[in-house]
Amino acid sequence: MSSRHRSATGVATRSAPNVTTRALSGAIGIEVTGVDLSEHVDGGVFALLKEAFLASNGVVVFPGQFLTPGELTDFGARWGELVVNPYLAEKHGFPGSPAALHVENVGKAKTPTERWHCDWMFLERPPSITIASAQVLPPFGGDTMWANQYLAYERLSPGMKQMLDRLRGVFPGSQVSAVSGETEEFLGLHPIVRTHPETGRKSLLLGHPGDSLLSFEDMTPEESRPLLELLYHHATTPDLIYRHHWQPGDLVMWDNRCTLHYAVHDFGDDVPRTLARVTLGCEPID
Repeated sequence: MSSRHRSATGVATRSAPNVTTRALSGAIGIEVTGVDLSEHVDGGVFALLKEAFLASNGVVVFPGQFLTPGELTDFGARWGELVVNPYLAEKHGFPGSPAALHVENVGKAKTPTERWHCDWMFLERPPSITIASAQVLPPFGGDTMWANQYLAYERLSPGMKQMLDRLRGVFPGSQVSAVSGETEEFLGLHPIVRTHPETGRKSLLLGHPGDSLLSFEDMTPEESRPLLELLYHHATTPDLIYRHHWQPGDLVMWDNRCTLHYAVHDFGDDVPRTLARVTLGCEPID
């Protein structure tokens, strides 16, 4: 981050003396305090938040915000175009805030997010940013983890980078088709190595082999599986990860363009856990 932040040490910024930032791990994550996101954030402070987000390697935590779904929608709209799926909005949207979706406990067996993934990579224009606000939390568990895919790419050998730079992955959407009632089978085709449009850094774009990432383009799943497994484990080594233990009022935003995430279901099938979530779209991945 720039000298304006002096950020990861927990020092207030020069342009907004009440705003304080600190690093959450050695590889990924920044916590921001001293700003009330339920109110209008002026241009100078918002520019500071955006800089912090881009410098965080993909995750920013705003504790103690207690945003309503409407306030979450307003804050999300400051960052770009909100994605509204009519079917999901009808079934899972909050009244009056269709862009904000319920993320609820559906039981461990039905949870599709208990594996490393990026959101909705089966789309031609998958989400760039996801923002979630804690609404109801279990008495224990329910953590979410994120892994830095900039570093995952940068740690590869030159030969592996050269090979992956030429490959595209096949990202199926069969699970989403099943729950959304869509008859069309979604199938995204994206580069395995992507360049972030704002930071200019390269990162890996992966998913769980055989599930959210079926194969490499023009290769069978069987041919692709050994390399996909190697990359999946390489990209989620412990020192690349930040694990967040949700607290009441937390708001967390993450960058799908440079992270993988994993929602841990360890709190019981009958225990309430609800997040409100908005997603922002992006251009097709080059």
